[in-house]
Amino acid sequence: MVKIRLRRVGAKKRPSYRVVVADVRAPRDGAFIATIGHYNPLTDPETVVVDEEKALNWLRQGAQPTATTARLLSKLGIMEKFKATKEKT
Repeated sequence: MVKIRLRRVGAKKRPSYRVVVADVRAPRDGAFIATIGHYNPLTDPETVVVDEEKALNWLRQGAQPTATTARLLSKLGIMEKFKATKEKT
């Protein structure tokens, strides 16, 4: 199974994350298939940048977002667009 999840980057005690598409069996910071965005929780407000087209494409192909990633995608309105297109078909 393929998941959309966060990959930790950044210095010690200063986390920053990349939103990646990865196989479930790969470790958190291990191999991944594609990078579709980034997330920085330390800025005020938190910074979330995701390539909408890539995210929707992976969701259509069956990639499952983790709970945190689903929250971030919902915040950007990507999950609602995906659900709307899913209901049409």
